[in-house]
Amino acid sequence: MRKVCIVGASGKLGRYMVQHALARGYEVVGVCRARSVAKLDAFKGRITVVPGATNDRDVIRRAVAGCDGVLVVLVPWGIQQYASGTAQAVLDHASPGARLVFSCGWHITRDGKDVYSWKLKALVKVFGSLARLARFAELDDQVEACRRVFASDTRWTVVRGSDLEEGESQGLPMWSRHVGDPVLESNITRRVDFALFMVAALENDALVHEAPAIVGCKTPSALAHATGA
Repeated sequence: MRKVCIVGASGKLGRYMVQHALARGYEVVGVCRARSVAKLDAFKGRITVVPGATNDRDVIRRAVAGCDGVLVVLVPWGIQQYASGTAQAVLDHASPGARLVFSCGWHITRDGKDVYSWKLKALVKVFGSLARLARFAELDDQVEACRRVFASDTRWTVVRGSDLEEGESQGLPMWSRHVGDPVLESNITRRVDFALFMVAALENDALVHEAPAIVGCKTPSALAHATGA
């Protein structure tokens, strides 16, 4: 892995991924909306920034050219198929054999075997309805984006994040294939460690064609699982 593209680099998760990628010695290309470029000023001179909408196919084509890996923040902003458009552009334009790692939340399911609490189901239903009504976000489009990724023959991983908090890194999160598994019960991960998992996945072939649901490695449920293992 030499060169990586981070799609959605200016957000909190994206900036953490930039940090982790630079720490590993990768050449980094970041994609973000033109009005957000200033958020990447801390990395000026160390990364290449391609400004533009992440669902703009030409922007993505230029950004991923020659990249060995692509990290994608699937954000369901607006109601113009932002997430699915971003995912499709990456799937279509990434170099053959490139490692593709996408981020989303626990509400995404790959095989229908995830077990969700009533609280999470209610939150997704209420937030999804209000966000769509306000034309702020469209969670169903994130579901569609992941469906396209799951159906592709690329070397993908979809990382499903728990609730997030800020704080210093605790280390690489633990993961499981299904929400509802005991190790995930704590439902909290440091955002910096979500980013760490994303970047680490680039060189972890065991995660190819997996949709790991993650949780912080120092949470009670993770520690209990480690003790019992």
